[in-house]
Amino acid sequence: MPPKLKKWLGYALIAFVIFYLLTQPATVGTLVLNVFAGLGGAANSLSTFVNTILL
Repeated sequence: MPPKLKKWLGYALIAFVIFYLLTQPATVGTLVLNVFAGLGGAANSLSTFVNTILL
């Protein structure tokens, strides 16, 4: 892929993300909360696993 095309596709993707953030803030907020809840659950599971191995 030519570098100029790759650059413009990157700009288009950034513009789409900004547009989506501005037009759907509630949906984005819910998505962010779900991502952090998933990461917290994964960290909790990993902690339980490591504690089980070490004890």
